[in-house]
Amino acid sequence: MNATTSVQKIAVASLNPVKIRAAQQGISEIFPERRFQAGGLAVPSGVSDQPMNDAETYQGAYNRLVRLREAVSDARFWVAIEGGVEELDHGLSAFAWILISDGKRLGRSRTGSFFLPSEVSEMVRSGVELGHANDAVFSKHNSKQSGGAIGILTHGVLDRTGLYRHAVLLAMVPFINEDLFHPVL
Repeated sequence: MNATTSVQKIAVASLNPVKIRAAQQGISEIFPERRFQAGGLAVPSGVSDQPMNDAETYQGAYNRLVRLREAVSDARFWVAIEGGVEELDHGLSAFAWILISDGKRLGRSRTGSFFLPSEVSEMVRSGVELGHANDAVFSKHNSKQSGGAIGILTHGVLDRTGLYRHAVLLAMVPFINEDLFHPVL
């Protein structure tokens, strides 16, 4: 098999099937002529279980990416996805940072953001992780490994995989425009 038909490894800094699926789908969509297999590994973020602002969320994704690259040496791409919230003028907003490395370049993107309902927001502000708050308020079980808050709030029209996949596509820009983006790692 040559390089274009062999299966290339995508390492994801999580065991969450939503994040693994989003990485697999997004990268495969960017390079449809290649075959990829994504797998996850739990690595610590070094930040709060529930990052409470943009900077902490980015830092968590960056820390996961660095630790993943230390733990897995043979990937074609390393992917870290960190969900977070941030207090804005109109309420508590949820989003995620996606960082991708190929060992030379760093791709970065942030998902779209959406506002959380007041009951969920109050629980998160009091220290409850967003996934647990969603489960409690909406009588779900482990929603963060399926549709997540966005899936619940859009009645399944958009789920976490779709939200993350879009940002994975955007984070891949440096890898399909290598002449425009200089190596940073």
